[in-house]
Amino acid sequence: MDITLRDRFIDRWQNVCPGAELPITFEISDDSSAAERAKPKKDWHCIICDLARVRHGKSLVFDRSSVGCSGGLFYLGYDTHRNEHFRYFLSTGKTGVVEGERYKKSPEIVDESDAHHKTLPLPGKYYTFKRWDALTEADNPNVVIFFARPEVLSCLFTLANFDQAEPDGVIAPFGSGCSSIIHYPRLEEKSAHPRAVLGMFDPSARPCVPLDVLTFALPMKRFATLVGNMDESFLVTPTWNAVKGKIKESTALHSR
Repeated sequence: MDITLRDRFIDRWQNVCPGAELPITFEISDDSSAAERAKPKKDWHCIICDLARVRHGKSLVFDRSSVGCSGGLFYLGYDTHRNEHFRYFLSTGKTGVVEGERYKKSPEIVDESDAHHKTLPLPGKYYTFKRWDALTEADNPNVVIFFARPEVLSCLFTLANFDQAEPDGVIAPFGSGCSSIIHYPRLEEKSAHPRAVLGMFDPSARPCVPLDVLTFALPMKRFATLVGNMDESFLVTPTWNAVKGKIKESTALHSR
């Protein structure tokens, strides 16, 4: 990890989005020694709730036993196939078998949706999550994840499109909360032209985040480019200064 990049972003971020949260990151490897191990989960549990600790500065290492949700196991790459009842779980349910979440109209639509899923090999047993300011030279994060409110998302969204001619420098694919910050950004990591992923629209994950917060996740290699573009972008204009004022006022209000 380039510590100069780490510190340069912290400095720029404090200036353009005063008081906004620093992003968190994850790295996939076979090394579990970089942080405390997250506790094993026996019952259903959303990993997004655990990440609240990381957002507050606590580094955590997750393995298969730390994920208490079949969707989480699937999207983190620990399972490569869905449970046989998933098509009913995500849609209408099946009497006497599983209650449906009704996120899709029918089991058949779930089947069609799953046909588009791209499986990614898991290059390690462990996910190490750290907040940006906790990164060291030994770290090599795969993905950077922001938990952000609308004005901050405006900054990130516009910056992600700053050096792009195409209109889709940011995508918002349907999926679980963890898919939007882990699976889809990992897919983009493999792309020659990686995009950012706007997410956390999953109603099942929403209890784990504040009312007005969404996520914005992107591969580390793309994030480094965004940081390099900050000083020549709209962030140095009077237009952004007006938005920055709103962010500063809102941060002061929320801290009371």
